[in-house]
Amino acid sequence: MCWARPQRGGRGKRSRGHPDAAHRSTWRYLATMLSLKLPQLLRVHQVPRVFWEDSIMSGYRRPTSSALDCVLSSFQMTNETVNIWTHFLPTWYFLWRLLALGSPGFRAEPYHLPLLVFLLPACLYPFASCCAHTFSSMSPRARHICYFLDYGALSLYSLGCAFPYAAYSMPASWLHSRLHQFFVPTAALNSFLCTGLSCYSRFPELESPRFSKALRTAAFAYPFLFDNLPLFYRLQLCWGGAHSCGQEALSPSHAHHLLCALLTGFLFAARLPERLAPGRFDYIGHSHQLFHICAVLGTHFQLEAVLADMGSRRAWLAMPEPTLGLQATMATLSLAVIGNLLIIAAFTASLLRTPGTCPLLQGGLPEEGLQAKQQ
Repeated sequence: MCWARPQRGGRGKRSRGHPDAAHRSTWRYLATMLSLKLPQLLRVHQVPRVFWEDSIMSGYRRPTSSALDCVLSSFQMTNETVNIWTHFLPTWYFLWRLLALGSPGFRAEPYHLPLLVFLLPACLYPFASCCAHTFSSMSPRARHICYFLDYGALSLYSLGCAFPYAAYSMPASWLHSRLHQFFVPTAALNSFLCTGLSCYSRFPELESPRFSKALRTAAFAYPFLFDNLPLFYRLQLCWGGAHSCGQEALSPSHAHHLLCALLTGFLFAARLPERLAPGRFDYIGHSHQLFHICAVLGTHFQLEAVLADMGSRRAWLAMPEPTLGLQATMATLSLAVIGNLLIIAAFTASLLRTPGTCPLLQGGLPEEGLQAKQQ
């Protein structure tokens, strides 16, 4: 390789053919490739009302972001970044637990099936939530559809909880009762109700936000209360320690799960702490982030509690009298998935037929609202 003659008046300058210059050019090229231009962030008065979050004043992404912009935004600090990662990382944790528990030896025992069925939607719902928060800024329609799918995944998770509760957590006095026999089918019907109500709650969101919030809260509170009836009954039996509970005693993981569920519901309804100081918790610490963390911790403790119940009742679980066989379990789960997808498809079709001028999609800023937000 030839060395170029140094230029006059320059000190040690070399031509572009010099190895050091080529090395520097390569690094400049790599730096240019790696320094991707991240999407610009907006304040609340710069986005349509449909994208507003209560008491969140900044950190909004463009309401017409591309899919690439949405993915890139997960690597910059926006008001959605923590929401994305607090459900993306737990997805892999629950998937790891599923793969670890789904070994051939574990699957060989029929009474392990309800646990594996529970872990499937436990992996699905955080992944669906992560995708919803990532791609919800593509357009108003995309935002609603993303959350339709998110609600459907949560509904399937509520059904998934019913399988191990029916198999492992039922009070002894309820075994083979009418409630025990119809516990899982009723939970499947509850999932349809949950998906339908929660999807519908997005339509009156701008005109009647309190009604929308109450409807969505009820849509998820009811399946939770139903699924946990066995735990509430066992808790009532042991309340105060008046007598020995025996196998009806709840493990510490049950208590931790119920506490996390209570905190999750409280954070969803109260919107604290951002309501106390709008704009102070836009990026870190607002209620939806805490909601995600409590929900994931609750699912972890729920898994540990189910494992504890299964271990304490292994003797009678091994008897050839399963609550639901493989065919019945797969049939129930498949029908629930198909039914929830049909409900989501119906709401999506209704949304696509909605004119673009509808407030549900436009969410234009009224002058008084704009002035208030700017102040």
